[in-house]
Amino acid sequence: MSQTHSPQGLVPVLAGDPEGIVDEWTAIVADSLRGRVSRAEVRSELADLYRALRAGLDDAVDTASFGELRALLSELSRARAIQGFSPRETAVSVFALKQVVSRRIGDDLPLSGFLEFSELIDDLGLQTFEAYSQAREQIIAEQAEQLLELSTPVVRLWDGIIAVPLVGTLDSARAQTVMEQLLEALTTYDADYAIIDITGVPAVDTQVAQHLLKTVMAARLMGAEAIISGIRPQIAQTIVALGIEFGDIATKASLADALSLALRRQDAARAASGA
Repeated sequence: MSQTHSPQGLVPVLAGDPEGIVDEWTAIVADSLRGRVSRAEVRSELADLYRALRAGLDDAVDTASFGELRALLSELSRARAIQGFSPRETAVSVFALKQVVSRRIGDDLPLSGFLEFSELIDDLGLQTFEAYSQAREQIIAEQAEQLLELSTPVVRLWDGIIAVPLVGTLDSARAQTVMEQLLEALTTYDADYAIIDITGVPAVDTQVAQHLLKTVMAARLMGAEAIISGIRPQIAQTIVALGIEFGDIATKASLADALSLALRRQDAARAASGA
């Protein structure tokens, strides 16, 4: 925010008719939001902003001193972003005050004082837009993370056996999510076998294979055995052509085959331990 001097001459104008100013301000902002926020809620928000503005004008040397006002604007911007309002609709909450105050230009508020106030509002509007943009970026990132988690479910197939059915592209971000959820599920279900089903993965390249291998290694570090299922003929040909080796990792054509193998190995392990 720029170091614009605070328009001290505006203080008497704002102090002279606070209720009227807030009412006019509320009417403009509420209309722009088209009823998606109640008028009472809008008025409460703007009344807080108005109070912080007056306090800042009383105490400030420059616009950077409006700490409480800027904090309230950041909070308002985040709320508008969460509610799905556009940047324009959000900025109206600030710029509408300029329209209200402009009607009071006269003996009590000379034009020079209004121009200083206008510059202050522009600075605050810019800060509002920046806060809105940051909030939207954070919301988008959180939603993307939630979608990754939803698109990578971990299911319990049998006592001690879990499965991760993958659908879609397996990039680095999603591979990390898969690994985290798989390891957490191994602990939650006390599982010894994990089936990673790639039937829904459209293609397997070197990068995807590396992600799968890292996930299998992580499961082994947890004491679990991983089986990769969904190796279709096209996938098998691609893996051979790329020279990718899964080593001693078990692979099966279908999830059913993988489950059958896991059950056999589970029975064999129990029989061995019983002996």
